[in-house]
Amino acid sequence: MPKLTIVAFDGTKFELDVASGSTVMENAVKNSVPGVEAECGGACACATCHVYIDDSWSEKVGAPDVMEEDMLDFAYEQKPTSRLSCQVKMTDDLDGLVVHVPERQA
Repeated sequence: MPKLTIVAFDGTKFELDVASGSTVMENAVKNSVPGVEAECGGACACATCHVYIDDSWSEKVGAPDVMEEDMLDFAYEQKPTSRLSCQVKMTDDLDGLVVHVPERQA
């Protein structure tokens, strides 16, 4: 069971044990992480689950696909490490992943 740390904008850390195959968004919503709105429910049809992948994890998580990149155009303060949390699936390889929630969503 991989570990996931979600850092809210105010610095609060949510340290979670999560199921492999679940998305960062699903875990954020399930644990009431503030700032992850997920209005489309994980369909990659909005940018309200936008997060920043911690720099130390960016390469391992990888880049967004074309559809996700298009949605990220709507994200607030997009950065090179921006991802939609609904598109980041947890695996054993991502054990220890750290993501940061932006100040606000799109």
